[in-house]
Amino acid sequence: MRVCFLILLGVLAATESVLASVLAVDYGTDWMKASLMKPGVPFDVLLNRDSKRKIQASVGWKGRDRLFGSDAFNMATRFPKDSFSNLKYLQGQTSDADAVAFFTSISTADIVETARKTVGLRKSDDTEWTVEELMAMQFAYVKDLAETTVKDKVKDVVVTVPPFFSQFERQAVLDAIEISGLKPIALLNDGTAVAVNYALTRTFQIPETHIIYDAGAGAIRATVVTFSSVAVAPSDGASKVKSKSKGNTTVIESKAIGYVRGVGGNEFDRRLREILVDDFNNKHNKDIRKDARGMAKLWKEAGRVKSVLSANALAASTVESVAFDIDYRSKISRDTFEESLKDLEPLFTKPITDALANAGLTLDDITSVIFMGGTSRTPIIQQAVKSLVGEAKIAQNVNTDEAAVLGAAFYGASISSQFKTKNIKVVDITPYDVQVSYLAEAKIPGSRPRTISTVLFPAGSKLGAKKTLTLKRKDDIELVLSYKSPVKGVFPAEISQAQITGVSEAFGNLTERGATSPVIKVTIILTESGFAVVQDAVAFGEIKDESIAGKLKGFFGGAASSETPSAEASEETSSLPAPSPTPEKEKSAKEKDQSTIALNVDVAPLSIHPLTYREKQASRERLVAIDQAERAKQRREDARNVLEAYLYRLRDLLDSDSSSTFMTYSKESERSELSRQLEETFHWLSESGDAAEIIDIWGKTDALEAIEKPVQRRHQEAETLIPAIAEFEKALIAGHTFLESARQNYTLELVAEAPHKYTLEEIEDVSTRLNDSTTWLKEFSAKQKGLAINDDPVLLTDEVRARGMALQNHVIRLMRRKAPKPKKTSTSEVPSATATDSSAEDATATDTETIPTATEKGRPIKDHDEL
Repeated sequence: MRVCFLILLGVLAATESVLASVLAVDYGTDWMKASLMKPGVPFDVLLNRDSKRKIQASVGWKGRDRLFGSDAFNMATRFPKDSFSNLKYLQGQTSDADAVAFFTSISTADIVETARKTVGLRKSDDTEWTVEELMAMQFAYVKDLAETTVKDKVKDVVVTVPPFFSQFERQAVLDAIEISGLKPIALLNDGTAVAVNYALTRTFQIPETHIIYDAGAGAIRATVVTFSSVAVAPSDGASKVKSKSKGNTTVIESKAIGYVRGVGGNEFDRRLREILVDDFNNKHNKDIRKDARGMAKLWKEAGRVKSVLSANALAASTVESVAFDIDYRSKISRDTFEESLKDLEPLFTKPITDALANAGLTLDDITSVIFMGGTSRTPIIQQAVKSLVGEAKIAQNVNTDEAAVLGAAFYGASISSQFKTKNIKVVDITPYDVQVSYLAEAKIPGSRPRTISTVLFPAGSKLGAKKTLTLKRKDDIELVLSYKSPVKGVFPAEISQAQITGVSEAFGNLTERGATSPVIKVTIILTESGFAVVQDAVAFGEIKDESIAGKLKGFFGGAASSETPSAEASEETSSLPAPSPTPEKEKSAKEKDQSTIALNVDVAPLSIHPLTYREKQASRERLVAIDQAERAKQRREDARNVLEAYLYRLRDLLDSDSSSTFMTYSKESERSELSRQLEETFHWLSESGDAAEIIDIWGKTDALEAIEKPVQRRHQEAETLIPAIAEFEKALIAGHTFLESARQNYTLELVAEAPHKYTLEEIEDVSTRLNDSTTWLKEFSAKQKGLAINDDPVLLTDEVRARGMALQNHVIRLMRRKAPKPKKTSTSEVPSATATDSSAEDATATDTETIPTATEKGRPIKDHDEL
């Protein structure tokens, strides 16, 4: 069951005047899914232009036309060098990485090395693109889908990543997001995203522990997650999502992660394709591996056969003209396929056993194993997991394709101020040991200093944590952040280095202030997106209070330092956010400021360098130029299609019978000229239309319309003129009725010596307007009657309506005017009772306006408001 209805329960629109939106993208190896969270928009997965709920993670070209999704993927069978899929393998990888080698075994694309020693791809026309740029194109494509859906701009995005992604791979994703024109607000581990989706409709009165088993195209990973419910809103620094309303908070905590890279759906496809390749070569004595198109066709066929074998014991394979003009046909059994995977079977369950070991748990502690990912549907995978955990613990209660993207979208709404969400607290972890290294001070001049390494964030550390490294140094120092145990061929060890300078000068200033034993304090954070970063560095020295009160306080232990650093370094954990200082602590805060001096920190990347600002700007401009060119081409093609359809419509008009509307209202000379231009334009369109500029296409269209539009107008005028004249005559009749009534009332007001509602000039102005309108109508009606039906009219509907409306509005303004009140007379001038009654009758007559009845003048009259 989809969770579209959850928006009514879990998400309420905020009250801000400007409603934001959050886009979520689950970017996988083979497929990507997107979801949008926006007030007033149903919470669901975005559909692509083919109304599909998932999009092939591919980008390609057909000539100059850029393609996305399945169109780009299918293009590999025709243009294998211009279709790029499975880019996830290449994110943040050097050209000699194992993932790059695997990519070359399954892809027909040409790989090149960039200036940063990372991977790029080359088209058949020798155009080169970095992996970040190709990914950015896909993100921009999803962004366009979202903006088309909500008819509004979309900027903020949450992207899921595998929990085993290194900092280099995560940085590549961030760079691609920024190049696409989106703003990254978070990178979320995909197992955590599934856990958030799982918790949306559930409450956990009793804590539960589950394993999210995600078997995807590129890897298999298992995340041990605990779910619990607490009555206190989260507030500690490790919380990713903070409570926005009262009530219980659902705590989602990742305990441990296990994974196996390179084992997944694509490895299955590769082995199945090898079966097809060997079968083809044996049958036809030709090596299909030398044919790029043939290998691309068999790659596509391997994916189809794998899906068939998931539900059947036997699958038929048929590929027409696979290579060398040979039609390939064969049958593959599930047993043959699974036999080729025998050596991988121990790896199918290794992520689960590793995750349990890392969490210090056993299978008895697990409530269920939740299947995720398309490869989890493969029978051999399901059987292996069932054999390990037991069939009773297998849970298939989430959408294996969409749970991650829906959870990421909800998470994005949770960290946005525009939404109110169900109270959740997300605690995520890092799977790697992150250490800091630096050179110790040489005790003997000229001796080789030793390297000191300290693990700041052990594997399993919570994301969002912060630690402070305290160093007893008197000179500048260089720190290196690195992974303690990198996997060879997967990612390098060194992350970044931080040059901390200005130490001697800062220590000197602290000494002058009375500080003793100054030290260096370096703050290092593990961000919620999984980045280890040197945040800042300060020189700190405790300044003693030499006053009598200070000495007494020190004597009784009040001035004892809470810092006890080791000989070289010590570390302390700080919580986020820091509590706000109370008024009583303002003085101590000022004293602390005197004991702290900021140092200069210059951080530089090591190993794989991220894109610089200028490089990202250049890539962004490159993509914008392509987008503009494609939009211009689309406009030109639309104009060409409009012209072509217009030509066929004109030809049908010229071929119609003599009684048709077009023949009735057109002249022979117009038809001849239109026929001539029609033939010329058909010829021009067939010869030069493909390369024509849009201005030329518009010019051809305008030339034809200049002949055909007057004919249309004659017909339209013939249809609308008579009703317009009838309405105009009604306005004249109403005006004359008003004029007669106004004149009668004006005479009565004179007799009664009452104030006039209308002046004589206003009454005569109405008379003049009526006479002019009547004369104009008679004159032009006579001219119109003298014209042929295919002549251009001289009496136009728009002008008749405009004159009639102007006359009606003028009369209505006068009729709506309130009658003036009669002048009051003093008591000394009151006449006899009979005269008073007569005056009252006159006054009554003065205030009453004669309104014609509906039958006067023999025609119905509209009431005042309808005039």
